[in-house]
This record gives sequence, C-alpha cells and structure tokens, in this order.
Amino acid sequence: MTKSIINLTMPLVVSEIEHVLEGYPHYPYQQAFANPDLHQELIAYVLTHIHSEYVAINEGTQQINTIQPSSDLAETQSCLDSFIHQGIHSILEQHQASTDFQVPEENDGYLAASHWFG
Repeated sequence: MTKSIINLTMPLVVSEIEHVLEGYPHYPYQQAFANPDLHQELIAYVLTHIHSEYVAINEGTQQINTIQPSSDLAETQSCLDSFIHQGIHSILEQHQASTDFQVPEENDGYLAASHWFG
C-alpha cells in the first residue's frame, strides 16, 4: 500500500503565526502578512529554523487528525514565538520597498475621497 508523508509541524507553525500576528498592529504587520507570498515566506522562515516532525501513513487513512506530535515538538514550540518574531521583522526588512508600495498606510476616515466631494 502507498504511504504519504505528513508534516506534523506545519499546522502548529501556521496556527502560532496567526496567534502571534494578532498581537501586532494591523498596519503594517497584519496587512503585510495578509499577502499570501509574504505569509508563505514567513512559514518557510520559521520551518527552516526549527526541527520538523513527520509521520508516514497509509494513503486513504483518515487518522491524520488523531496523530499527535511528540514531546520534542512541544519543546520546539517554546522557541517558536521567538522565530516567528524574528521572521516577521526579517521579511519586512527585506521587502520594505515593495511592502511600502503594496500596503498603503491607513488614513483617517475624514480624509476619504467620498468626503471631499460631499
């Protein structure tokens, strides 16, 4: 029977990134990482800095949701926030010119064009 390799670390990383980003201001952090390319780059950054855990399962098996990461992965989770913060700042620094262009600064509502013309 054919086996599939499942990355047990990926869902944990994605969940933690979302949790950490919630603590950052909407502009520019949350708005910048709403860009799928930057979001994927952040996931890749974190995954390259931590130990990933994989499991091989038979294809067609519905047991994926019941597989739990080992205790080593729980220890890795303690460092996860640090790598996420580093990744956020590193990626925004690398892409600052394009991020500034793609993510316009939020303006006050009273300056919106609809108010200019009555």
